[in-house]
Amino acid sequence: MEKNKVKERIDELVRQLNYYNYMYYVENNPVVTDYEYDKLYHELVELEKKYPEYRRPDSPTLHIGGQPLKEFTTVSHRIPMLSMDNTYSEEELIEFDKRIKRGAEIADIEYVVELKYDGVAVSLIYQDGVFVRGASRGDGWTGDDITENLKTLRTLPMVIPYKEPIEVRGEVYMRKDSFEKINEERKRTGEVLFANPRNATAGSLKLLDPETVAKRNLQLFVYQGILKKFTTHWETLEFLKTLGFPVNPYRKLAKDIKEVIAYCNEWKEKRIHLPYNIDGMVIKVNSLSLQERLGTTSKSPRWAVAYKFPAEQAETTLKDVIVQVGRTGTLTPVAVLEPVQLSGTTVSRATLHNFDEVKRLGIKIGDRVFVEKSGEIIPKIVKAIQEKRNGTEKDIPVPERCPVCHSRVVKDEEEVAIRCPNVRCPAQVKERIIHFTSRDAMDIEGLGEKWVNILVDKGIISDYGDIYEEITYEKLIGLERMGEKSVKNLLSAIEKSKTRSFANLIFALGIRHIGVHTSEVLAENFSSIDELARADIETLSDIKEIGPVVAQSIVDFFNNQENLDVIKKLKRAGVKTEREEVFGRSNKLAGLTFVITGILNGYTRDGITNLIKRHGGKVTETVSGKTDYLLCGKEPGSKLDRAKALGVKIIGEEEFKKLIGE
Repeated sequence: MEKNKVKERIDELVRQLNYYNYMYYVENNPVVTDYEYDKLYHELVELEKKYPEYRRPDSPTLHIGGQPLKEFTTVSHRIPMLSMDNTYSEEELIEFDKRIKRGAEIADIEYVVELKYDGVAVSLIYQDGVFVRGASRGDGWTGDDITENLKTLRTLPMVIPYKEPIEVRGEVYMRKDSFEKINEERKRTGEVLFANPRNATAGSLKLLDPETVAKRNLQLFVYQGILKKFTTHWETLEFLKTLGFPVNPYRKLAKDIKEVIAYCNEWKEKRIHLPYNIDGMVIKVNSLSLQERLGTTSKSPRWAVAYKFPAEQAETTLKDVIVQVGRTGTLTPVAVLEPVQLSGTTVSRATLHNFDEVKRLGIKIGDRVFVEKSGEIIPKIVKAIQEKRNGTEKDIPVPERCPVCHSRVVKDEEEVAIRCPNVRCPAQVKERIIHFTSRDAMDIEGLGEKWVNILVDKGIISDYGDIYEEITYEKLIGLERMGEKSVKNLLSAIEKSKTRSFANLIFALGIRHIGVHTSEVLAENFSSIDELARADIETLSDIKEIGPVVAQSIVDFFNNQENLDVIKKLKRAGVKTEREEVFGRSNKLAGLTFVITGILNGYTRDGITNLIKRHGGKVTETVSGKTDYLLCGKEPGSKLDRAKALGVKIIGEEEFKKLIGE
């Protein structure tokens, strides 16, 4: 194919595919089959491989994820991203309308009514028609720079036909079908399920690997453009649509509050048919000059309000209560319900959280109950309908023994939980191993819940250390439905897991209260599992983000001889139990403790903290007699006064650079 023909074909494919993406994700009106789309997409991929010089900046192939990020930097919003006040009734909407009219001194107010997406708000910056930066809402004034993660969104235009600088704001969300697929995969691999699509969206945007984010199939709707070109919000939305931004088609220009209320009530019924979740409607004054006159409070715009839909409820019968045992031994009651339709799905179970909640609700087996679902996977019981009791209902007993191993349970007052203390309880053993193999932990593909259950039940493994010492070709090949290829793949995945990072290992150990982020914090502060095991409560509590409860949990874990024996197995197997050497690490600040205050010019707070740690120093939150340096920026707080009172040495950024030799 001639080069000019190649360029023409690439241009045509980009135009077609971007249009198909828009119709599918924004208009919810697919115009080609998946097969046809994939055929064109793969043609584009091959052409761009052969002729990279013709790859366009708006090519849909760019939404596949880039190199992993080391950390997010903090950015400031030029105009704060404020949250909205909520209303819950027609009366409150009418009162909102009255306040607007009083403040504006105008009798007739025009509003724009839009869907309120259950997602994550973001800011998008374009320069000279090119997407250059995206940030999360954060605290409203500052957020994380998540540009690389946002580039993976198929509905986000990388290039727009508008050369003036522009900021666009929108909501990143996850479709219901994508959410279900992700949770099905997480369940298969033994990972903790996401609670709802918003939870999954927020977690995805916080990932440091854009390639993983790309697999989550996140979407975008924009709802605001910050530019002086128009006089109304409605005109701005229409203009953003012409630029290729995904503007939701379900919106209304309402001439008064009556039309607003009618549209809200219309969507109260229709929302279950949408492919994504909404939890209400957003009502905005249409006139931009009036918006400016009305202004904002410290938290919310006065010219906009959110109308929240009431949570959907249904009536059904509580047939039974079963008790599940988690990996830390917590006994969780789960309600078994007569199947009932709720939010477009059949509900047959509901969470009861703990037995104090059962007591608070006053429910009995056989009760007619109201169940409620607000986007969660497992709905909750709201109340028992005591008026419908007939005397056959039965109390829900608080278990005295574990339903799996029959050990006598103990009450955990700290968490209002009942716990099985037997660390060898089969239910706990299985859950701990499933956690160990999960993606954020040791990522042993193929060793999910099903095979963990089989291997434990057959006595092949009894803890996660046995994964490396007891799972062999000979033991696996004899198992039903485990062919030679599956055996080799699993053994290969086990071997590969030995190279997982020290932070991954800490998370995999399953220490109570230790999540992914806390594991990374611990890996930054301790060079090996042995050093972490020797740490006392005081040392651990000095670390930012490690409170006394978490510190006690870590100490308790390493005081347990069975846990230490399992760690010995991991060491014998060659699992990485020491921190990786990081480029730029030194001992220039070894033994020195820093406290940071104020705004720094050359560093973000996380960046300077990590830099101090890489040079062997320690960062704490509180100024004390043990503090060696207070690193002070602009607008310092009370820490400066305390440092002066205690005689702590106070330095600025330039002096700090000299300390590390920059």
